[in-house]
Parts: sequence; structure tokens; C-alpha cells
Amino acid sequence: MALMAAKRDYYEVLGVERSASEKELSEAYRKLALKYHPDRNPGDEEAIGRFKEAAEAFDVLNNAEKRARYDRLGHAGLEGAGGAPHFHDVGDIFSAFSDIFGEVFGGSRRGVRRGANVRCEVILDLHEAAAGVAKTVQFERHEPCATCQGSGAKPGTSPEKCRYCGGRGQVIQSAGVFSIQTTCPSCHGEGSVVRDPCLDCRGSGYVRTSVTREVRIPPGVDNDTRLRLQGEGEPSPHGGPRGDCHCFIRVREHPFFQRKGRDLVCQMPITYSQAALGAKVEVPTLDGREEFEIPGGTQSGDLFRLRGKGMPDVQSRRRGDLLVQVFVEVPKRLTPEHQRVLRELADIENVHVSPERRSFFTKLKDYFQGR
Repeated sequence: MALMAAKRDYYEVLGVERSASEKELSEAYRKLALKYHPDRNPGDEEAIGRFKEAAEAFDVLNNAEKRARYDRLGHAGLEGAGGAPHFHDVGDIFSAFSDIFGEVFGGSRRGVRRGANVRCEVILDLHEAAAGVAKTVQFERHEPCATCQGSGAKPGTSPEKCRYCGGRGQVIQSAGVFSIQTTCPSCHGEGSVVRDPCLDCRGSGYVRTSVTREVRIPPGVDNDTRLRLQGEGEPSPHGGPRGDCHCFIRVREHPFFQRKGRDLVCQMPITYSQAALGAKVEVPTLDGREEFEIPGGTQSGDLFRLRGKGMPDVQSRRRGDLLVQVFVEVPKRLTPEHQRVLRELADIENVHVSPERRSFFTKLKDYFQGR
């Protein structure tokens, strides 16, 4: 829902007169909570916004001290500690007004719990992780049974009020001078009992189903980054908000790059002559090929930094660097010309090198003659 330019008058939000009684406020809020309840308006951001707005208005007007300040000074009188509430999500609202929601949605007054969370996995290659991408994910969750409309009862029948607890979901047991309130053992706190269960959901009121959603993945994500799809988890059994779906990111290994935070490391082989004399070489980057110059006298293992060629930061979007680590690759096979040139170089450097290849038996004969 788009942010409003200014907060509406709380009496206007609830649709009551400024002289409304507590009972009138509660009734007005119940109607709005029922109308804009998230489970009755799935995916409707405007409905969720109205739901939060009504909860904020009711929290203030249902409190005598806050209401008096609001009547005198308007929204300005609620600034600071103890003023207007700040509900971070609909779960905070259900926690604050659990008794009202229990009455509105037929649950017990023992509090409203959020539905359970579910999870899924998203696999990306490094380029997708760097650029950001939209991915389609699939996961399973429970949905209200279409056959029984979520009641759990066989079509044509209805759940019956629990006779053991009288529909309260709680029973009081006396132990001497003490009284203990516990969950009803007959209905397990539901307040009702299904005598003739629905065959499709076996009386649970829910069936397991596969759900497909699109998730927008920001640039710069790494392994085990967790993205939350709010309200896409399991439904609450007592009229509360749905849980969330947590999408865990896994990035495939890249054939050239190793990731070190925002930086990428690329190990590149060079020849002895390139290391000694210097050379212009092409290296792979996430943006394509890039040429850079290796200075003469480069040692095996030296690092060169290409700034801004690494991974973006998820928060700031600033890119790290590409670290090119070179190592001198020694050829396993040499042509006669290569051998000749290298032996001349060895003579210039005055270093000892292995003699030219001879047969094993010739070298063995020389060995014994020298003893």
C-alpha cells in the first residue's frame, strides 16, 4: 500500500462519532478487522494497510489517557514514548488484541498464534547473484480444504460446540484450594468437535498443496542469504496471520572465480617469459574480457587488483574488486628450439641444469664408472 500523505483522523478511520463509547469503538474495530483481515484478503497490500491503520486507531481511542491527549492535541499529542503504537507487522496486532480476534474468528481466548514458516531453496550462478534476478520458486504449504471450506466437517454437517468445555477451549480443574485452567482434553482447545469429518482433509480443514511464487533476488547475494516472502507460509489455526516462506540462496561454484566477500579471486597462469619481461594479457571478468599489463619481474603468486570488478554489496550496491593472482606455469614438454634457448639462458645465468635426456642404462653406466 502506498504511504499516505498524512494520517487520517482516528474517529474517521473507525467510522464513529467523537462521543463514541468503548462498546461502540470495539464493535467498529471488530467490523474493520473482519473486513480487512489478511487471511480474507491474501496479497492485498491496501487491505493490510487498512488493517494496521484500524488497529492503531483502536489502540489509541480505547485507552482513556491516550484518547484524552488525542482529543486535545491530535496526532501531535501522541508523539514520543507511550503515544501512538508502532505495529511492525500484523503479528504484533494479533498479539495486542488476541481476545478480540478470538471472538471475531471463533477461536478460544487463549491468544492467536502466527502460522508456521516454510522454506525453499533458490540456486543461482555467479552472474545471476551479481546482477540480481527474478526467480520462480515452488514450495508446499497447507490451504483451507475446498470441500469443507476449512471447517473439517463433512459437507452438509458442521462442527459441534464441545460439550466438555462448553466451547471455551479451556477447563478449570480444582486441586484443593487452587484452581488450574488447562486446555480442554476433548477439543484440544478448539472449542468445537468434528463428529463427521470431511473425507478429503480427514477433519483437519486443510490440504497440502504446491504453491508457485516469483521472488526478486537483489544483486550481491551469497550462499545462505535468506529472503523472506511475508505471509506465504502456513495458515494460523486460530485466525492469526500466516507464517512466512524463507528462501535460502545457494550460488554455484564458478570455473574461474572464487568469492571472498565482495571480492573475486581469479588464478591465472602465465609463462616464464611473460613474468620476466612483462606482457599485456586478457583476463575474464563478470562484465566480459578485460586487458591489463603484467609488469616485468612479476613473481609467481603476485596479486593484481582490478577495482570495481567484483561483487556488489547487497546493501550499498558498491562493487568489490577482482584480484588476479598469477602463477608461472612450467611446460611439461619442450620443443628442441625451446630447450636450446633455455640452455643458453642457463649458461648466461651461470646455473646448473639437467643434462639432455639420455637412456637409463647409459646414465647407469656413467654412474658406476664414476665410483
